[in-house]
Formats: sequence, C-alpha cells, structure tokens
Amino acid sequence: MIKINKKDNNTYNFSLNTVNGNALFYSVGFSSKEEIKNIVSGLNVSEKQLYVFERKTDHDGNFLFNLKDKKGQLIGNSQLYSSEAGMENGIKNLKKRIAALNQFDYL
Repeated sequence: MIKINKKDNNTYNFSLNTVNGNALFYSVGFSSKEEIKNIVSGLNVSEKQLYVFERKTDHDGNFLFNLKDKKGQLIGNSQLYSSEAGMENGIKNLKKRIAALNQFDYL
C-alpha cells in the first residue's frame, strides 16, 4: 500500500508499505499528489523495468538502497539494514510490492 503524506513546506512524499503496514521505502519530496501518482504508475510497468536499485553502505556500516528512475533521478530510499542480506531481502520485497500495485493503492 502507498501512503501519501503532506509535508510542512507544501510538498508531498510517499511510503510503500508491506501488507502488515511496515514501511519498505520512503520517497523524496514531490510537488503534488499527481506527480506521485505518475511516479508510482511508472514503477508498475511490468514489461520494462523503469527503475534502478542503487545499493549503498553508510558511514556506520549499515546497508541501504536508493530507488532511481531510468534517467537516474532519485525517487526515494530504504530503511537501514544491519546486513547486506537484509538489504537484498528488502529490495526483493519492494519489487514484489511494486509488482502488486494497482490504482487503488494510492487514490
């Protein structure tokens, strides 16, 4: 499920959550809900992968990933993981959630 939040500075961001409601992914800020809907619609195109996972390690040795569109624009990032295997599992779960998205998840 997609959860859209309005920030104090009149921007919006979204989180993509597990079935249990835990956040897998947090987006960067967008100017409108419509922009978020366009981004999410682009993620759910099954015949082509229009997004890229960028794997990273922070200065404390925790693992995380960024999700970018095909043009390299940052869409958002994950939570921190204590292991590389945990991060890879998070990517796998996010891919499943993206594949399961439909228009009703964020309307």
